Amino acid sequence: MARQSIFDMPVAKVYPLLLAKVERKGRTKEELDEVIRWLTGYEMDAVDGTMPYGAFFENAPAMNPNAERITGKVCGLDVAAIEDPLLRSIRRLDKLVDELAKGRPMEKILR
Repeated sequence: MARQSIFDMPVAKVYPLLLAKVERKGRTKEELDEVIRWLTGYEMDAVDGTMPYGAFFENAPAMNPNAERITGKVCGLDVAAIEDPLLRSIRRLDKLVDELAKGRPMEKILR
């Protein structure tokens, strides 16, 4: 069986993984949703879970212009150096989720 691309995975498959990561570290669903809302403009309660994760970012209602300020490494990759804009957006959210899980204060996460 071929590996499913992150772009093609439904949001309903990815979101629980993000939530589990932050909850394991004592953070909340509300905090995760706030980070997602800040980056993309989505209200998670209104998102169609069958939407592919790539389309989730491509169709984001309001990508935050401060997303450019997200730096650092995720999975060994420098977020700012990722050439594919869609993958860069996905990795930016990964970076914010990592910061949330590590206990960083919200005011620092939401640049």
